[in-house]
Amino acid sequence: MGIRVARLDAPDDFEGWRDAARVLATERVPPDRVIWQVAGHAADLFAEEPPALDPPAPAPPPAFRVPKAFVDLAHSVVLHSDPERFARLYAMLVRLIDQPRLIDDRADPAGRRLDEMAKAVRRDIHKMRAFLRFREVADEDGERFVAWFEPEHHIVRANAAFFVNRFNTMRWSILSPEVSLHWDTQTLQEGPGAVKADAPDVDPIEAVWKTYYASIFNPARLKVGAMLREMPRKYWKNMPETALVGELIAGARARETAMIETARAATPGGNVEGAWAALREEAMGCTRCHLYQPATQTVFGEGPLDARLMFVGEQPGDQEDLAGRPFVGPAGQVFDRAMGEAGIDRDTVYVTNAVKHFKFEPRGKRRIHAKPDAGEIDACRWWVEQERMLLTPKLTVALGATAARSLTGKTVTISRERGRPIALADGGEGWITVHPSFLLRLPDKVQAEEEYARFVEDLRAAAAYAGKA
Repeated sequence: MGIRVARLDAPDDFEGWRDAARVLATERVPPDRVIWQVAGHAADLFAEEPPALDPPAPAPPPAFRVPKAFVDLAHSVVLHSDPERFARLYAMLVRLIDQPRLIDDRADPAGRRLDEMAKAVRRDIHKMRAFLRFREVADEDGERFVAWFEPEHHIVRANAAFFVNRFNTMRWSILSPEVSLHWDTQTLQEGPGAVKADAPDVDPIEAVWKTYYASIFNPARLKVGAMLREMPRKYWKNMPETALVGELIAGARARETAMIETARAATPGGNVEGAWAALREEAMGCTRCHLYQPATQTVFGEGPLDARLMFVGEQPGDQEDLAGRPFVGPAGQVFDRAMGEAGIDRDTVYVTNAVKHFKFEPRGKRRIHAKPDAGEIDACRWWVEQERMLLTPKLTVALGATAARSLTGKTVTISRERGRPIALADGGEGWITVHPSFLLRLPDKVQAEEEYARFVEDLRAAAAYAGKA
């Protein structure tokens, strides 16, 4: 049997590999008689060019089956940078036709190598999501965010959906040596590879971000070895905060000693207040979703930064949007009255909203509240997470469904989860109750009084739980 050549359109062409592998395996072509070539990549310079595999007609269903686990494995392995990845996968495919249980044999060297390759790809996908940094630029259409990333494997296209979902309302570009991605809030387009000089070096936000990062840096928790394992130095040059890492590491021991010496006399302030102020300043220019455009201003949280109780509402209303403070309108008055009856001093708690801009529908001279959607909640969730990280409250109370989604990342049924502590993903604890505006909307007076009393009891129980040692 002669040599067969299977040509693929791109380094991450899973569909091309799958279709060619089906044809070759159906014809029982041995793995050592197949050469896999990727368009635009040089073949073996010293090998004689064999005839190419004719593009197959639509293939009939293969006369064999392989475990689904292998198909899932192949999706990842195809993205690896190993030039032998296609050949390795095909060799395993041929063996699995006769030995389907081989996929579960952890002692098989070939299978173990494929598992290692898949893990390396997954790690690279994670690194891109964690260490890619957008920088703001201006083009003919306005504001755009551009990032540069150098992956170890062919993962950029595979990661596209993550960034589209995460930054759906932003216009952005991701540049890499192999391929570039461009999103205009509606359509994702691919472009050729780029060089680092095509990406901006700095933007106006970075000074604020560096101040924030330096403020929250905790020398007592520094583990250099672990940090380097999770964030290798190769990523540092593309991340604004890592420009500070060397200096912060060098001064970590001195800072840790100073922290220990002043711990007994420590009062709220210092690093936390500086970090919170930097975070609030950054939030004032937030454009993570479109709601900033019609709103008057960002309405950030307020309250003591050592509060044991943190309350998260839905979004600012008309009066909050004008005043720049949370819970000062009609719902805020109900909240204040209920807090007083529950024995909670509002001056001792931190109050914020899941969404920081007022969403409304104009009706004449009035602005009518409109409920935030899932995309708007998720876009603003980052701010709430940062507030919670800085305050580390004993208990975070979600007022209503929007706040509950912001805290948990999913739709929550209030009636099922109400009035009891729930574990949050970051290790903190949450508590869910209704939003004060719900009480204002109840048409029946008796029902409104009953629900108000229940709301007061929820607040009282939350405060009691937060007050426990």
